[in-house]
Amino acid sequence: MHRLPLLNLLRQHSTTDRDEQAMTQAMISFVEANPKAFERSLLAGHVTGSAWIVSPDRQQILLIHHRKLDRWLQPGGHADGDPDVAAVALREAREETGLTSLQLVSSAIFDVDIHPIPARGDVPEHLHYDIRFLLEADPNEPFGDSDEIKNIRWFSSEMIDNYTDSESICRMIRKI
Repeated sequence: MHRLPLLNLLRQHSTTDRDEQAMTQAMISFVEANPKAFERSLLAGHVTGSAWIVSPDRQQILLIHHRKLDRWLQPGGHADGDPDVAAVALREAREETGLTSLQLVSSAIFDVDIHPIPARGDVPEHLHYDIRFLLEADPNEPFGDSDEIKNIRWFSSEMIDNYTDSESICRMIRKI
């Protein structure tokens, strides 16, 4: 069963945040009930992988300004059938940032979030069951280009408040 590694990671994930605890339980139920949980074709929602990228000293956090969603977010994207969500997060982070110094800090889940994605074209509104992993990168490495993003930059945790009020982002900042 290709869902088992993710289910094991989700069952091992612990947090003191009640909202994240509830989302973790909801994600376990979703993955158990949906053999195609990693497929974008599952229109109600699907598993995605994201990267919370920090500098080695944890003083800087990298965010992208997502072109389609027009918001500052962490890099990430669709699993597209790949049940190795950590590999998905790393792949998406490389594609969206162009950074080659990216390193997975731990194979454990860093954060869990379920959030709606608005309808766009013929794709209806749906949920992203997002699994986030902690990555490190060299803040002095130049960025690459990506058609998916408008902007990319390193922020101090204090600066992020000026760019987003997302509780999901704030929760990950508190974890650092």
